[in-house]
This record gives sequence, structure tokens and C-alpha cells, in this order.
Amino acid sequence: MPGIDECLLEAMRLPGARGAALVDWTSGLALGSVGEFPGGDHEAAAAEAAEVARLTAEQRAFAPDGYADRADHEDHAGDGEGSAAPRPGAADPPVEDLIISNRDSYHVLRFVPTSFDSSVFLHVWLSRPDGNLALARIRLGEMAGRLVLG
Repeated sequence: MPGIDECLLEAMRLPGARGAALVDWTSGLALGSVGEFPGGDHEAAAAEAAEVARLTAEQRAFAPDGYADRADHEDHAGDGEGSAAPRPGAADPPVEDLIISNRDSYHVLRFVPTSFDSSVFLHVWLSRPDGNLALARIRLGEMAGRLVLG
């Protein structure tokens, strides 16, 4: 089972890959990164991607059917907020992946299920002319399932 470095190097073998990072969407910190990133700053790119990931993952509208009900049931604090945000110990984040496209590239953010709090995602930046979005989604899903954190 690959660790962070091996996973990121595997992501860089995707067609059109320009950069890859594993990011904690709670803190915005890159746990590892390789390649280049928009603006040349991988930490700024990680923080900005984490903001988008966090906003998406915490919205009930993007959670699968029944996810918020399960989260409410697991909410031991009884705050009744009904957030779709994962609870500590949750096996899967509410969102599988995000795809952001612009004129020259794709950003694929793949949430990684973990045993601790499901707050990390893989971020791959792909060149649009050379990248294969479908292949990237498939491979990132496989990588996320094999990634060993700890």
C-alpha cells in the first residue's frame, strides 16, 4: 500500500499531470506535493483548493441521499445543525470528487476516505490539451483507496 510520496508520484504519471498534492481540507496544509502549481506556490494552491473542498463537503446539497440523516444520527452533541460535514471517525467524506475546469487546465480534487476524520483530498492539476479527465478520475479513485496515511 503506497504512502503519500508514492501516491503523488503515481498521480504525476497521469497524462497531462502538472502537479499533485495531498491536502488537509480542514487546515489547508499540503501534506505532500510534487510538480508545479498555479502561481508557482504549492502552499497557496493547497490553501485555496482546501477552501473550495471544505465549502463543498460541508453543504448538504452535495451530500448523497441519506448522508445528512446519518450524520445527524451520529451527532452526539445534539446541536441539530444538520451539516453534511463528516464527523470524526466517519468512513467516507460526503463528496467523492470535484472537477474544476478552465481554458487550459483541469483541477481534480479526490476526497480520501480515512479511519480518522476524512479531511484529506488528492489535488491533481492537469493540462487540458494533454490530460484525460476520465482516466484521472478513475486512477485517483484507485489511489485514494490504496493510500496509507499515518
